[in-house]
Amino acid sequence: MKFCVYSAVFFAVLATASLAQTKPSIEAFATLPAADAPSLSPDGKHLALIQVLAGRPAATIWKLGETKPQLIIPFDDGFIVGAVWANDHRILVTINTNEKVYGEDVTPWLRTASIDIDTRQLIIMFSDKQDARDYNYSASTIIDRTPDDPDHVYMPLYFGAGTLGEFYNEPTNTVFRVDVNTGKSQFVERGGKDTRFWVMDGKGNVVARRDRSKDPLVDHILANTPGKDWHEIASTDATGGRGYSLWGLSEDGKSVVIKDDFTSTDTRGLATLALDDGKESELFVNPKYDVDGAISDPWSGRVIGAALTTHLSHPYYFSAPLQAMQKALDDYFPGNTVYAQTWDRARKKVVVLVDGPVTPPSYYLIDLESHAVQRLARAYPQLQESDLGQMRVYNYAARDGLEIPAYLTLPPGKAPKNLPVVILPHGGPMARDSMAFDWMRQFLANRGYAVLQPNFRGSAGYGIKFKEAGYGQWGLKMQDDVTDGVKKLIADGIADPKRICIVGASYGGYAALAGAAFTPELYACAASWAGVTDLHKMLKTDLHESGGTEKNNAWMSASARYVGQLNDTTLDAHSPALHVDKIKAPILLMHGEDDYTVRIDQSEEMENALRLAHKKVAFVRIPKETHYMQTTNSRLRWLTELEKFLKENIGD
Repeated sequence: MKFCVYSAVFFAVLATASLAQTKPSIEAFATLPAADAPSLSPDGKHLALIQVLAGRPAATIWKLGETKPQLIIPFDDGFIVGAVWANDHRILVTINTNEKVYGEDVTPWLRTASIDIDTRQLIIMFSDKQDARDYNYSASTIIDRTPDDPDHVYMPLYFGAGTLGEFYNEPTNTVFRVDVNTGKSQFVERGGKDTRFWVMDGKGNVVARRDRSKDPLVDHILANTPGKDWHEIASTDATGGRGYSLWGLSEDGKSVVIKDDFTSTDTRGLATLALDDGKESELFVNPKYDVDGAISDPWSGRVIGAALTTHLSHPYYFSAPLQAMQKALDDYFPGNTVYAQTWDRARKKVVVLVDGPVTPPSYYLIDLESHAVQRLARAYPQLQESDLGQMRVYNYAARDGLEIPAYLTLPPGKAPKNLPVVILPHGGPMARDSMAFDWMRQFLANRGYAVLQPNFRGSAGYGIKFKEAGYGQWGLKMQDDVTDGVKKLIADGIADPKRICIVGASYGGYAALAGAAFTPELYACAASWAGVTDLHKMLKTDLHESGGTEKNNAWMSASARYVGQLNDTTLDAHSPALHVDKIKAPILLMHGEDDYTVRIDQSEEMENALRLAHKKVAFVRIPKETHYMQTTNSRLRWLTELEKFLKENIGD
């Protein structure tokens, strides 16, 4: 299979673009991706995209072959986070608003609207269940669409006891068939108070579910097979981040697909559980890297492949035709990640994402019959490869001998010698960095800084033992791994030891502030977006907001593996806000006021402690922003403040 380009850019993006400059503006990096989350209509005639309008995500509908969008769907009071097709004429748009519902704390609230692209009629799904919508933080999830019934989709709702009368005399998770033209719903299947995930077969039939019971915390996989009704086929301990990741139904419809640990390889892979007897069989595993997850068909929902990140991300399909398609795509775009994002029901047209270290995300429409390739849009249209820093693998040994995977990005046109450096640890901490395009990293490189991204122990993707090496090491060996990377850069002559700053968001923000507090001799400055500063307060807040106890709460038991228990007397020793007396470097703090992941009081406590200790600190609050920099204005403010801060402290 070979592809050929037959035209230039298909349509203009909504974001303002300009000609390439010698030094791109901050806006060129800070703007939200000009195109994201493509979705082809079932007939392949229309494309939905998330694009940028006035610095916020909007849904746009394009008729293929035209140069202006048929429909633009903005939303000013929240964030549009997804758009998928119900049928050829109706698009389902999911909206995230942040509201104070149960008290003073902001909570993410999600709803899905169905919009007719011709008449522009808009209805809210579950329009007949006002009480259920009012008391459900999410009435937005689509779990099945069926080709024989294009006017309905299947959606779950969770009800508290008595919400809808005596039928729901205890909390329960229920599946409904919802009319996309009216928003009205019909009962399909009732789960229980512990039901958390449903699996359907792409034909409107509920075939499996995952329940998570408490005391003890256990995951149960139940199957719904003809003649057997609901029966448990597997169970596992769900404490400490364990449990089943249930991905969907296998292609043959006989099994469900889970992510599981494989002791033979020390990595996590995909396995199947037979619906009739629960027999587990290996589906996909890599001997070195954990599988990221499963790839599902956008229409049937069935699992058709696996996603794996080595340095780049790679899709692996289970069928020969899709394997051949992927090989042809990889050959056409060598050295990059190439993912099929969406296709029509007939699989004649596919939209692919092309992404790499110096390749900002771009989307291409590919005709699988003619093999023609057409570029649709670029996520960062003002950036050219010459603006970006080359990225290399920079693994090193930690002080106890553990190899730490890491990436080093060098500023364009500069030799790797005596450079100002930004240490950029990732968030999570159960995440990882890879060689995908990263707007923040590339902004820093463009401004003349080398950037080190260490995947410290406990990071995801490198196997079970590497993950478990991070247990109990929040602020200890996890932080030492970052420190050892800094020392390696100095020893190799890459870093100017007097011009090193540590910068991060979320857990990365914690690592930045911990670096300033506990290794003050290394850093000339530290900057944190939404970083944790007080571990005891973080655990107490998380426990209050998620409910339950440390023992029966999945999130709390997972956090405890890295951080410790609420009664752990060592938590204060690793909390930067309680050790500001040790800090020598200037500190920059930024935080969204509507952050529901790490509450803004973490940064408020840090600022107050620094000011009382007469330390140099700047604190910038971002109104109506969450944890995730969801607007262009928030990203622009972050990069603007960060560029000024770095120039003052480690710039030339």
